[in-house]
Amino acid sequence: MPVRSGWLSPDSQTREDTRLVSLGALTPVSPVATRSGILPGSADGQTRLSGFTVQGVANSMSATVSPGRAIVQGTDAQGAYPVALTESLTLTFADGDAQYDRIDLVVLRIYDDPYDASGRTEGAVEIVRGTPAATPAAPATPALALPLYEARVPKGASAAQAPNWTTALTGRRTTTVALGGILPVTTDTANGAHPGQYRDLSGVLQRWTGSAWADYQPPVAVDSTTTGATAGTDWSVNAYAARRTHGVCSFTLGLTRTGATITATAAGTTNPGNVNDVLIATLPAGWRPAGETYAIATDGFADGAVRIVPDGSVYLITWSTSGVIQTGNSLRLSACFVL
Repeated sequence: MPVRSGWLSPDSQTREDTRLVSLGALTPVSPVATRSGILPGSADGQTRLSGFTVQGVANSMSATVSPGRAIVQGTDAQGAYPVALTESLTLTFADGDAQYDRIDLVVLRIYDDPYDASGRTEGAVEIVRGTPAATPAAPATPALALPLYEARVPKGASAAQAPNWTTALTGRRTTTVALGGILPVTTDTANGAHPGQYRDLSGVLQRWTGSAWADYQPPVAVDSTTTGATAGTDWSVNAYAARRTHGVCSFTLGLTRTGATITATAAGTTNPGNVNDVLIATLPAGWRPAGETYAIATDGFADGAVRIVPDGSVYLITWSTSGVIQTGNSLRLSACFVL
C-alpha cells in the first residue's frame, strides 16, 4: 500500500515510514493542534501544490492521485497524523445514476481503531460517494479526513460514456507549511492561527492581524536630502529638498536669479516665450530621473517649463510670452519621477 503513515501502526513503525512522514512542526491551529493540509511544492518549482493532485483518466471512470505528503489532525488529545503517498494511486468511481448527477468526494483519510472502532489502523485515499439528486451536493467529509477533490459524476456515466474530467473535478485541497512559513492559500478561507502569521493569496502577501487577513504593507524606506543641488551660471540655490522611495523621487527646488534679467520672446515673433534653454541647476547623482522629465516653474509673477535630463541638468526652456525674470527674483519648481 503506497499510503504510509507515522505513529499509527500498533505493531511497529519502520525506519522507512519514519523517514517518509517526518514533517516537523507545522502550521498551528491551537497550542497543541496542527492545521491539516498538503505540503506545497512541486519537483520543477512551477506549481504551488502538486501533492495529491487528482487527474481523470480519459475514456474511463478512473482517476490517478499523485504522490505527496500531508498531515491530518485529530482532536487535540489525539494528535496529528503525518502521511505520505509514495507512488501514484488509481481510484475508480462508480457508474452514474440513471436519472440524476451526483458529486463524489475524494479524501485522504485516517483509520485508527482505538478512536473510531473501525477495525482498521491505516491511512487511505478513497472516494466518498455522493447522493444523486436534481441539485446534487458533495457528501460531508468523514471524521479524520482531508478533502482533496469533488468529482461530478453525470447521470448515465460509465466507461463507455466517461465524464469530461477537465470540468468534472474541483479542487478542495488545503495546505500546511512549517511553523513560521508563508501559507499558500488554495481553496480555504480559514482564520489565522496567531497575529503575525503570513499567507500568500493568489500572489498577494497577507498578514493575520488577530481578527482578519490584511494585505501586507512593508515598512517604507524613505531617503531624503537637502544638499547636493548646484546652481547654473547666474543663479544661486536658496532651497532644495528631495525624497526617494521604491525607485521614485520627488523634489522641490528654489533658485534666485543673480545675473542679468531674462526676457522671453514676445507674442507675434518667432517662437514666442522662448528663453534659449537656460541651464539653471544640476541635481545630485542618485537623485536624477531615468528619463527626460518636464515640470512647471514660477517666480510668482509668471511661469514656464523646465526640462530635467538623466545627467541631472535642469533647463528653463519656456517662459510666459514677453515675461521677465528680473535679477533677484526667486524661481520655484517641483517634480516627481522614476529614478
